[in-house]
Amino acid sequence: MLFSDKRQAAKRGLAGGVLGLAGCLLLAFLTQPGALFTGSLRLDFTFCYNSQVPETLGAALGLLLWFAFGAEIGVATLPFADDGPALVRRTFLHFAAMAATLSLWVLLNFQAAQIPFFLLLLALVYLLIWLGRWVGWYAEVAAIRERLGLSPGPSPLKWKETLPYVPLALLLCFLLPAGLSLFDAPDVPVLTGLVYLYLLLPVGSFCSGLSLARRKGFCPLYPPLCALCFLAAVPLVYNTSALSFCAVTLCAAGLGELTGWLLARRRGKRK
Repeated sequence: MLFSDKRQAAKRGLAGGVLGLAGCLLLAFLTQPGALFTGSLRLDFTFCYNSQVPETLGAALGLLLWFAFGAEIGVATLPFADDGPALVRRTFLHFAAMAATLSLWVLLNFQAAQIPFFLLLLALVYLLIWLGRWVGWYAEVAAIRERLGLSPGPSPLKWKETLPYVPLALLLCFLLPAGLSLFDAPDVPVLTGLVYLYLLLPVGSFCSGLSLARRKGFCPLYPPLCALCFLAAVPLVYNTSALSFCAVTLCAAGLGELTGWLLARRRGKRK
């Protein structure tokens, strides 16, 4: 089992499954306004895009997979284990379950040839979240050590404090656009040209900077690190027109750090 507290895991899984169904119904409403209220079962675009199975069966299977994926996300909000080997083993089991659910959904809605694309997206998002949680745990342990007097004061420009976030910056600003480019359309690069540049890059830079500053204070090296990582991705994925987004990630990470620093100071004054 993934969890020692099976009752709590069941509650989180049920809540996540219900939210997954709600997300599915919301998508159905947004893509087919009124379809849910007219008694029609024609929800192919949401539940079962191009499947060859009967419409009602496809809708039922689609809802079941949405529920399963939501449940898997729900149980992921609980810690998997307290020791390293068990954590790694259970993390792989959880990822395998999510990958299997996603693969079945792709087979139901698209074609088997598109499974690697969706699995790559899942792996990148999963790794990004896992790294974010890891650096959070690392920072909390470092904070405990500092309070116990087991660690020295801040390093120059807080470069040591920034080190745990280096893998996160590499993944977000270099590996993610490079990975998305492998599956993007050459004529209309929606993933790398729109979704990544205008959503994932600024939001991810802001949130990671916010997380770092709330735990370690303002670290001036992190925003330039994000900009340099994206600069390395430009010749691989984009052309010179994308150089301006180096400033986007720089400003977003800096704004996130400033926000996190202010929140940390406000929390400290309350204490």
